[in-house]
Amino acid sequence: MYRKESVETFLRNQSQLFDEPVAQSYEEAEEFLEDCMAVEADSLKEVKRYFEESGADLEGMSAKDLEEACEVFALPSGKYLIVEG
Repeated sequence: MYRKESVETFLRNQSQLFDEPVAQSYEEAEEFLEDCMAVEADSLKEVKRYFEESGADLEGMSAKDLEEACEVFALPSGKYLIVEG
C-alpha cells in the first residue's frame, strides 16, 4: 500500500517518466506502482542508497541531479517516490 500523496503525485506527473500515460485513475496508478514495485523514500539519502544498492553508477551526480532523475518523484511532504519503468 502506498501513501495517498505518492499515488496522486505519480498519477499527476507520470509523463516525466513515460511518453504515454500508464494510468488513468487513482486505482490504476496504485496498481501500476505495486506491479513495478515502486519504492517510497524519506530522504534523498535513502534515494541515493536505493540506487547504489541496485548497482547504479552515481559518480559525479549531485543531490540535485538525483532529485531531478526521471525515476524520482518529489512528494509534497518532502519525501520521494522511486518508480523504475
